[in-house]
Amino acid sequence: MNSKETEKPMLILKDIHKFYGNNEVLKGVSLEVKRGELVTFVGPSGCGKTTLLRLIGGFTDISSGDIILDGQRINDLPPNLRDTRICFQNYALFPHMTVAENVGYGLKVNKWPKEKIAARVKELLEMVELGAFGDRMIDKLSGGQQQRVAFARALSLEPKVLLLDEPLSNLDANLRLVMREEIRKLQERLHITTVFVTHDQFEAMAISDRLVVMKNGLIEQVGSPIEIYEKPANEFIAAFVGYVNFMDGRIESVDQATRNTAVSTAYGVFEITLEQDDIRTGDEVLMVIRPESVNLSIDCQREGKNILCGTLKTYMYAGSLAKCTVMIGDKKMIIDQYNPRDAKQFKHAEKVEIEIPRSVHLLKKKL
Repeated sequence: MNSKETEKPMLILKDIHKFYGNNEVLKGVSLEVKRGELVTFVGPSGCGKTTLLRLIGGFTDISSGDIILDGQRINDLPPNLRDTRICFQNYALFPHMTVAENVGYGLKVNKWPKEKIAARVKELLEMVELGAFGDRMIDKLSGGQQQRVAFARALSLEPKVLLLDEPLSNLDANLRLVMREEIRKLQERLHITTVFVTHDQFEAMAISDRLVVMKNGLIEQVGSPIEIYEKPANEFIAAFVGYVNFMDGRIESVDQATRNTAVSTAYGVFEITLEQDDIRTGDEVLMVIRPESVNLSIDCQREGKNILCGTLKTYMYAGSLAKCTVMIGDKKMIIDQYNPRDAKQFKHAEKVEIEIPRSVHLLKKKL
């Protein structure tokens, strides 16, 4: 494959709309997914992410727009002719078949010779570390093993796009972590274009090349997990991806040379290093303060910019992390302390000092 072909997107969504009666579930979604990329749709329930996945797979009819897979418009193709494969939330495995029969089912339907089916199934089961389980019935497998079988079956015909519909939601927390790593490892090794849907934003951030944050049938922001977390486009995204503290402010001054910015708030003036180009003196802004970015100490004697004294209301110690609630006047702030070595002192503290970092992201308020 030449460089021009690898640069072309594998999947293109063009102005996708979907109606159920008068209810418009998708309101014009457009996106390009690169070859070998793992893209995850996230958003609250009802935002349209699962509907979009089903449209790509051909399980739901599109109302308007185009779905283009590797240069071919596939709107009218049935699921079995789309060169996509899906892993459903409940795995949809056949209980009356063995593991090997489940994995080889698609190959049999496509009339592969028996010896080729056997070789391909053996290869796939070894790939998902189930080489010794081919003769076992599905109901004799654990949840994690069933998930691997579903994954192997989806990969059997080497689809151009793999669709994952919350495939880990039925697993316990520890197994989810293991399977998340395994899926990512396999996806990278096979370089298969993957579209993942999950309600778990932390899972999405851990596994994805890019996140697509949706709300009310529209895309709110597309970017890498770091971009989405550290530079959210609006208040909804900031609050949806991780915990966050918001603080209203007004831009008092901006030094164009150093980007040092003074933000006036009800709790004092903060110095911020401004990253955005669209914020000017006089703008009303929202400071996005992540819990882990705030420094917390017992000493409440220092004076200076970005330092506040507050009342410690709760201190929940959990070994490697302490989650704290601090009141600054009438404002409640959530603060995370990692590796909290002074936990005993904080347990008995009343007043604490917090230091707001200069790297706070600012959201410009709409007039």
